[in-house]
Amino acid sequence: MAKGRARFIVCVDRGGNEDLQVGRIYRVLPDAGARQVHYVRIVDDSEEDYLYPSRLFLLFHAPPSLRQALEEAGV
Repeated sequence: MAKGRARFIVCVDRGGNEDLQVGRIYRVLPDAGARQVHYVRIVDDSEEDYLYPSRLFLLFHAPPSLRQALEEAGV
């Protein structure tokens, strides 16, 4: 992940997790170890950061203006 540039993903499968919402956009937190084993670290709906399998998400390519708005909104 590029330094200073937030990465966003969208949930496409809850995978049985009550703290995820299909269609919701989440910010990926830096975690090189998680990425190596195909997991992502996000702040979920419980407002805590957890690891989830990458297969539950798709990368969300936001245009710069939307990326800035998401970052400002704290997503």
